[in-house]
Amino acid sequence: MDKDNTRYTIVYDSILVETETNVMVSSCHHVEIPDTVTEIEDEAFQDCKGMTSITIPNSVKRIGNNAFTRCTGLTSVTIPDSVTEIGKNAFIVCQGLTSVTIGNSVTEIGYGAFSFCSGLTNITIPDSVTEIGENAFEGCTDLTSIVIPDSVTKIGEKAFFGCMGLTSITIPDSVKEIAFNAFKSCWRMTNVTIGKSVEYIGSMAFEGCTSLTSVTIGNSVTEIGVAAFKDCTSLTNIVIPDSVTAIRGNAFEGCTGLTSINIPNSVTEIGGSAFYGCTGLTSITIPDTVTEIGYETFRDCTGLTSVIIPNSVTFIRDNAFKGCTRLTNVTIPKSLANNSGDFLSKKVKINSMD
Repeated sequence: MDKDNTRYTIVYDSILVETETNVMVSSCHHVEIPDTVTEIEDEAFQDCKGMTSITIPNSVKRIGNNAFTRCTGLTSVTIPDSVTEIGKNAFIVCQGLTSVTIGNSVTEIGYGAFSFCSGLTNITIPDSVTEIGENAFEGCTDLTSIVIPDSVTKIGEKAFFGCMGLTSITIPDSVKEIAFNAFKSCWRMTNVTIGKSVEYIGSMAFEGCTSLTSVTIGNSVTEIGVAAFKDCTSLTNIVIPDSVTAIRGNAFEGCTGLTSINIPNSVTEIGGSAFYGCTGLTSITIPDTVTEIGYETFRDCTGLTSVIIPNSVTFIRDNAFKGCTRLTNVTIPKSLANNSGDFLSKKVKINSMD
């Protein structure tokens, strides 16, 4: 740097700091940030692959976007209590990172903050955090457990997508929303407990969690989103609380291990393909609050032998029970009997109700 340059100062022979703002601009060698720095600039350490550790002082309030992107040699990080903001993709693809401690002033773990940190096995989320942002831990394949504190109210889209090492998760009562793809493809997850305040389980939230055997859903959930549990092939039992009014399309499609399910009287809508290919189901009771059964809702449920459709149902869409090869007896409202060929196999015996 030019000796007459007053805009920047070089500290410890390798760290470039903006003189007026005390913002660190770049460094790739020194691991101890001076305590005059208040902000780590966007992309400050990006691609510093030789860095193995770093000390962030209590003077730092913000870690910028992509600040440590692809620092593949970095093995551990302690974020001090002074930091209030972790920028977008701050530690993305830090594949050598195994442990992270986050200080007690961070309120949000931002978009992609630790995504694809494939070596990360342990992280402590403090009680100050209210939101786990989109893609925050996506692709953290070695993460085996995580405690979500009671302060968190939202789990963002793809927050834990592809965290194949996670075996169980407890979502606290403080959380109100589980967003789109939040836990998709967490293949080793066997157990999920959804807190009492969750109102919405987002589309594809648990899709492809093939080891999931048990799900407990809290009593505030009103909607099970599109494909929320699609292809959870090991799921044998799920209790749907009577707060649920809508089971959206494809919600349980391909859940081949599901042998029974109780649809509560609160449900008014069962979406298209909601139980498509649930080959283990042998019977189903549709409550008299349901007015319509969607397209291909129970298609290819080859274990299904009998169904009673209540008088409340006024419309059944095409192919609702097509491919149910063992279904021999169906009771349906008289008003629908003449159109049963649109949604049933020709071999099924139809009993119509007055």
